[in-house]
Parts: sequence; C-alpha cells; structure tokens
Amino acid sequence: MNIIVCGAGQVGESIARHLANEHHDVTLIDLSAELIKRMTNTLDVQGIVGHASHPDVLESAGAAQADMLIAATYSDEVNMVACQVAHTLFNVPTKVARLRTQCYLHRDWRTLFSPQHLPIDLIISPELEVARAIRRRVDTPGAFEVVPFAEDRVYLLGIAIGPDCPVIDTPLLQLTELFPDLNVRVVGIRRGETTIVPNAEEQLLPGDRVYVVTEKAMRNRVLAAYGHEEPEAHRIIIVGGGHVGLYLAKELEASEGDFNVRIIEMSEERAQFVAEQLERTVVLNGDALDQEILREAHVDMTDTVIAVANDDETNILSSLLAKREGAKQAITLVNNPVYGPLLPSLGIDVFIDPRATTVSTILRHVRRGRIRGLHSLGSAGAELIEAEALETLEILDTPLREAKIPPGVRFGAVVRGDQVIIPRGDTVIRTGDRVIIFALAQQIKKVEQMFSVQLGYF
Repeated sequence: MNIIVCGAGQVGESIARHLANEHHDVTLIDLSAELIKRMTNTLDVQGIVGHASHPDVLESAGAAQADMLIAATYSDEVNMVACQVAHTLFNVPTKVARLRTQCYLHRDWRTLFSPQHLPIDLIISPELEVARAIRRRVDTPGAFEVVPFAEDRVYLLGIAIGPDCPVIDTPLLQLTELFPDLNVRVVGIRRGETTIVPNAEEQLLPGDRVYVVTEKAMRNRVLAAYGHEEPEAHRIIIVGGGHVGLYLAKELEASEGDFNVRIIEMSEERAQFVAEQLERTVVLNGDALDQEILREAHVDMTDTVIAVANDDETNILSSLLAKREGAKQAITLVNNPVYGPLLPSLGIDVFIDPRATTVSTILRHVRRGRIRGLHSLGSAGAELIEAEALETLEILDTPLREAKIPPGVRFGAVVRGDQVIIPRGDTVIRTGDRVIIFALAQQIKKVEQMFSVQLGYF
C-alpha cells in the first residue's frame, strides 16, 4: 500500500517504522528537516519537509496515488485539515486522524466526522486508548497484557510465569486434563528474546511470559491456575496529570468500582486544571520523585502506582521509589522500546507501550482480508488477529489437525454466535465464524491470504 504519514513525532515515527518494516511504501511529512533526515536515514521511507495540510506538500508526497493518509501531527486542527485536503483534492480512500482534544471526541459531536462534513474514516486518540488499556490491567490483576476481542467475549491475557507457578514443566497437552473445565489455550510463549508458537508437548518454564486466549468470564480462574491471585486494586496513585492521567482518573471515577485515587502532577497550573475536571480524585502538586510527596499520597497503603508522566525515566524511577516505599504493584508507561526488556527484572510489574496500542488501531485498516480486530505484540514480534471465516476459506469444515496451517500460526478461539470455542484438534471452522489467531510477524501475510476474499466468490 502507498501510505502517507503526517508528523514524525513519537506516534508518527512508530507508525511509519512498523509500516516500513512490513514493506509498505511510506512517505513521511514533517516541518522539521532534522526529524525527516533522521527518519529517512534509519527507515525505508521517503521524507518531505513541509506543512502536512498544504495541498502542494501532499501533492509532492504522492497523495494522488495514496491508499491511506495518517495525520498524526501534534495539532488536531492540522490533522483534520490534512484529511479534508486529501479527500477533496486527491480522493485518498482512507483518512486517519490523531485527535488529542477531548471535546472533539465527545459523542455529542460525532456527526462532525462524516463524508459530508470532515471526511475522516478513523480517529485515533493514543492517550485515550492507553488509558483504557491501563484500566483493563487494573481490572485484571496479575496479567501484564489484557486485550478484548469479539465484542468483549474473548480475551488475550499475558501472564508472567514465576518460580512458584503450579503448571511449570507440565506439557500443554496435560493442562487440558488437569483443568478440563477451563476454557483456555496457550498461543504464544516469550522466552528470553525468542517468541515460540507452542505445540502440545511444549512446557512452561520460570521466567516465561505466556500469551493465553480465554473467554471473558474465566479470566480470574485462568490467572489463578497460572499462579496469580493478586487482589483487586482500590487505592491508586497516578503519577502525571497529562492527557493519559486525566483520562484514566475519569474512567476510574465513572466506574462502579470502589477506587481511592490520587494524582501527583509536577506543574501547578496543570494540577489546578486537573483538579477542576475531577470530582472525587485528590490532586497533589509536586514531584513524584520526592519521598515526602509520595508519603503525603499515602504510598505505603497504595495497591497500585500508575506512572504515566511524559518522561520515561520519571515513570521508571517513580515506580521503583513507590514500590520501595510500600506500593504493592507498579504499572509504568514507557515509550522507549529499549527499556522494555529491563523492566521486569527491576521490579516493575506491568509496562505499557503506547506505540503498540496505536499501531494496532492503524493496522486494522491496513490489513487485507476479513480482519475484524487486531493487536500488535510489538516486543514479541507477533500479532493477535480476529478474522471472519467466509465460504472461500480453504480450511473450512476440516479438522484443525488436518488443516494446512502455516508454521508460526496458532488458533486461539472460535466464536460461533454466542458460543466461544477453544479449539482442539477435532475443531472445524464454519462459514461466519470469528477466529482469533496468534501469528508471528513473518506469517501475517499468509494469515491475510487465508482470510482474503477470492475473486471467484463474487
């Protein structure tokens, strides 16, 4: 696909990097000549210095031949105008805009974004998506990854295997016998720097980070079976009152849970603004690296500290300091992928990669075939894909043990009407099923081809 990415900041860079690695033709636009030079020197992308919403700049970027425009600059208004220009002058089929200002996202104004008004096909709000991802982890203690599929009926859980895990050294085939009523399937194992798509004889080892697929109602039972029975969090400290911190606090206030939330924000002006936006959350103005501020926030009685400031180092250090002062769990936002593998050994329980959340949203519109949902497991080099089975699917009505499934691909769940089926060797896929699939990065194209609509279908 020919894709134009407007904005070479963190969001734009991560999107461009992922798409370029998948061999799409990517053109990156930014006002900064320095950023463009750095991106073109490190990525297989074309670069143009200019204003992303200017018609002549978009023309130079090849908008007339583009399949998609992704407007991810820091300005909501530039992003919206870029989509409008791409639609009106160049007839770009798919327009994506990053919007940060919450009023644009309010449901009362949803008619603004339509072909008759502002022709934006997909709105992404990385900050809002990250806040929701953190909320899911708060609701599912013990999991480092929590992603819903099939209208919230199926969940991907990431589970760290500790030395006391009761299923260590047990072949996966035997887990079914040990827990016959537990609807769960191991689809991937991250062992060191390697991602394994397991067979029935594979065993779990201490230090593994395991990806499992289960139905929503069984999440806590699955976690308990793998040695995680952490209590729910009620006392929470949020480090950073930016967009993510504010969105998260609002989510917690709007929920039915019994949450006691405190926010620590460095800027006095921002702290005042955040306090005015919230009803029950206590906002403290100060430095989260200051022990006195942490103690004022009652860190010793805190279940979970959630560090979502704009600086990775602040997030990491404040998380570690809070845990030393008595916080039971730390959830930490980290933008730099270099830090990711180091965090578990430092004592950080869960780290959030905002790039993976944003890229996953974009890729749903890039992927071909009948792809209904998708989540990129960036650090694991894999994706979980929700695809619809049409009658052209070659493996229809064939037991999975006999089907030609590419290596590096594992079926995690089949959703048939209201029924969630965890597949076994004798499971067959039927027309209309939704299939949840774990696939290594190098096999994703084959999964797309499997679920694509053949010309003969028409």
